[in-house]
Amino acid sequence: MLIRAILEWDDEVNAYSATCPELNFVSSFGESREVAIENLKDAITLMLEPIPDYLLELADSREVVEMAL
Repeated sequence: MLIRAILEWDDEVNAYSATCPELNFVSSFGESREVAIENLKDAITLMLEPIPDYLLELADSREVVEMAL
């Protein structure tokens, strides 16, 4: 999977921020470009992990509806 990331240096915290706009602006940071990119990879991996089935199971009293805003 090829994903674009935006890297920016932040003078205030002396670190790089890494943001992925294609994945709902998942972001991370690091003291170097390489660390920021590795941290962003970890964040993306965690975001893309499947949700466990037990979290998807609904109690009988719940109703699922679709909404368009």
